[in-house]
Order: sequence, then C-alpha cells, then structure tokens
Amino acid sequence: MGVDEQKEEREVLESIFPDEITDISDASYRVSITLDVPGEPGDEDPDRPAILLNVTYPDSYPEVAPHLDITSPSNAPKHPFLDVGSDKARLLEDLQSIIEESLGMAMIFTLVTTLKESAEQLIIDRRKAKQTEREEELWERGLAKETDDDAEGDDSLEAVKALKVS
Repeated sequence: MGVDEQKEEREVLESIFPDEITDISDASYRVSITLDVPGEPGDEDPDRPAILLNVTYPDSYPEVAPHLDITSPSNAPKHPFLDVGSDKARLLEDLQSIIEESLGMAMIFTLVTTLKESAEQLIIDRRKAKQTEREEELWERGLAKETDDDAEGDDSLEAVKALKVS
C-alpha cells in the first residue's frame, strides 16, 4: 500500500472516528478510545477511562505492521483497574494476532476495536476479581464472627451448667 492508500485508510478512519482522531504527521496519528465499562454500583457519573492508540505507518504498510504505542491522555484521571503504563505490554500483545492475520490489508480499524475490547475486558476482569476478594473477606469475617459467637455461646453454656451444679 503506497502513501495514497495509507491516506485513503486514514480518511476512512476519520469518517468513523471524527472526534477521536488527531494527526501528528503525514504518516502518524492518534486515536482516542473511550472505554465503555460499567461504573461501580451507586456511582451515578463514572469517569469513562480513555486510552490513546498512536499509529505510525511505515513506508511498506500494510505489508508490514504499523508502529503502535498506547498512552494515556495527559489530563485523564487514574482509573483503579487500568494503568496504561503497566498494562501497555499486555494490551499491545493482545493486538499481535490481529496484526499477523491482517498483514497486506488495512487493519487500523480492527486494531482500535480489538484494543478497546481488550482494555474493557481487563477492567471488567479486575473489577470482578476485586469484588470476589471483597466477598471472600466478608465471608471470612462472617465465619470468624460466627465462630467467636459460638465460642461465647459455649462459655455461656458452661456458666449456666456451673450455676445448675451449685
């Protein structure tokens, strides 16, 4: 794909992501991806996390993979279940199979979609793990409380027995 074909793909992406795409140079641009993840229960106005996919076309794209980088918007609040700095390698790795399958074809739309889904799933999985951890802690506390209550009940029973004996 020559420069004309790269520009054509870029124009198609502009029509799909009119407010999300920003040119950096003739061969580079950034796509802002807002993630659709449910908020915490009771959270009426959750800040939807966003990530940036930075794309640079090499001269022989799409016969070779585009150069990709994932960053956070500079003003984005920190999300409790997504840290682009530490999650970048995992998210980029999730794109590798798509890149390999798509060599020779325009692939950026598919990469944006896959990245969005991967990041959303990562947040959902981490949120579920945290919820499970909380539930286990509560269950253990409840069980510990029942055990303490049972022990107190045993002491009370012993006290009643002692009164009956005397």
